[in-house]
Amino acid sequence: MATKEATVAELQDLFQNSTAVLLTEYRGLTVAQLKTLRRTIGEHASYAVVKNTLTKIAANNAGITAFDDELAGPSAIAFVHGDPVAVAKSLRTFAKDNPQLVLKGGFFDGNALSAEEVNKLADLESREVLLGKLAGAFKASLFGAAYLFTAPAAKAVRTVEALREKQESAN
Repeated sequence: MATKEATVAELQDLFQNSTAVLLTEYRGLTVAQLKTLRRTIGEHASYAVVKNTLTKIAANNAGITAFDDELAGPSAIAFVHGDPVAVAKSLRTFAKDNPQLVLKGGFFDGNALSAEEVNKLADLESREVLLGKLAGAFKASLFGAAYLFTAPAAKAVRTVEALREKQESAN
């Protein structure tokens, strides 16, 4: 009984401290395939095979009821502690190569996600790519502003130089 309580407490802690939680069914995957999957998402998430009843209790204790109807069959959860988009992409890619892995849903930013929404999450660009694009946009804006401020001065210098040359040639 104490181990069940400890498991529920550990799962509840994982639910509460994860940036996202992605629920999968792994029926038919081998131990080697699960090991590969864990290695694939290991940078951003931990992947745990879970008991449905204990997981439901832990999720409910953490205030998450999104999985109540989805916890059936052999379930495993990716507890995301890094980039949720990267984990969703990795799970979807793995599922394409290993159709036994089924994305069932998720929980992200206080909202339940359907399997379709998890796939949409996987379609997003990673945080690093989005930050790079934002930095590029800022850089382009700065160059535009610099050009805007220096253009009148450069034009004035060219105009003065042309007037000076015209004055010299008139003399």
